[in-house]
Amino acid sequence: MTLQDLQKFWELVTEVWHDGIAGIDIGRIIVALGILFVFFVLRGLIAYFIVSGLRRMTKRTKWTFDDKIVDAIAPPLRAVPVVFGIFVASNYLQFEGVVDLIAQNVTRTLIAIVIFWTMVRAVEPFSYAFKNLEHLLGRELIEWVVKAMRVAVIVIGAATILQIWGIEIGPIIAGAGLFGVAVALGAQDLFKNLIAGILILAEKRFRKGDWIRVDGVVEGIVEAIGFRSTVVRRFDQAPVLVPNAHLSDTAVTNFSEMIYRRIYWHIGVEYRTTVDQLRTIRDEIARYIDENEDFVDSSKVSTFVRIDRFNDSSIDILVYCFTHTIVWGEWLQAKENLAYAIKKIVEDAGTSFAFPSTSIYLESTPDERPETFVPPSSDKNQPNSAKFGTEPREDDGGAETGEAE
Repeated sequence: MTLQDLQKFWELVTEVWHDGIAGIDIGRIIVALGILFVFFVLRGLIAYFIVSGLRRMTKRTKWTFDDKIVDAIAPPLRAVPVVFGIFVASNYLQFEGVVDLIAQNVTRTLIAIVIFWTMVRAVEPFSYAFKNLEHLLGRELIEWVVKAMRVAVIVIGAATILQIWGIEIGPIIAGAGLFGVAVALGAQDLFKNLIAGILILAEKRFRKGDWIRVDGVVEGIVEAIGFRSTVVRRFDQAPVLVPNAHLSDTAVTNFSEMIYRRIYWHIGVEYRTTVDQLRTIRDEIARYIDENEDFVDSSKVSTFVRIDRFNDSSIDILVYCFTHTIVWGEWLQAKENLAYAIKKIVEDAGTSFAFPSTSIYLESTPDERPETFVPPSSDKNQPNSAKFGTEPREDDGGAETGEAE
């Protein structure tokens, strides 16, 4: 190997170094990667100063939703130094022609993503500004508006990115319109459920956390009201998705809207119970309900303790009252205490509870009874009475039965 060979090899290395990738010097590429690495490492520190400055500004205001907005947009702000680093690195590389256009579009796309990402994150805390309208519109309807705003921001952001890359959105919108008509014809149930969900929220039939019962479908706690269906979690913790159209067209009982909770019983006592015992039982049960703080005063709600009917096996006493609590466990406790009290009252009155029974009264038996059928004997020489061990009937005059023919 001569010195001339080494010189030629060095010239090749220099040529590759200067030509690099797409005619860009490898040294410049390394420097650009270093710039990008520095901004990537310092993104947390830069974002910290930006977020800290915004928080100092929001603390000077009397509102709280602007503080929540700053907390929400903190993640997108951490991406700003990285995007800026990409912009500086691409400018340093000095692309030319198509490569330069692609690099600029990539930078514009990243900027658009950060902007619309920030807007999507800011939509939810911005909904706190509608807090005063919650009593009018309802929390669920406001949540729907927030979801619609998010979808709108995402759609606008996607259209902006397409426009950056020179893709016309007009034909896409026109095609989407035709496609939407075709989909609408085949997805009538989807739009029906969507409209039904809006009506449910507008009418405030129920809200998240309410205890509802849909006749013949489900009973449980409402977890979420979606665009198409409502999630109701049963008491065995199994979730049930009910289409909104079904909830709009079917009777729905909202137990969470109860003011008081009812107890409706029929107490059956034996028929041997006297009138005085019935009056005692009725008066003692009524006194217990009136004096117990678990039950609503009879002046506010309908409260009845009455001898109601003569049933098949019992005399029924109607107990109709309401408890203050609507909580299931507390209501069951009140019912249990009432059951204990009624049992003691009935026993102290000297009578008992009735149970289903049937009595059969037989006044007399018929005098004339049909004769007993005696099958004929197979042995002609032996009378039937001897074969089967029967004695002659007195009403036959003591004669034996005849032989078989």
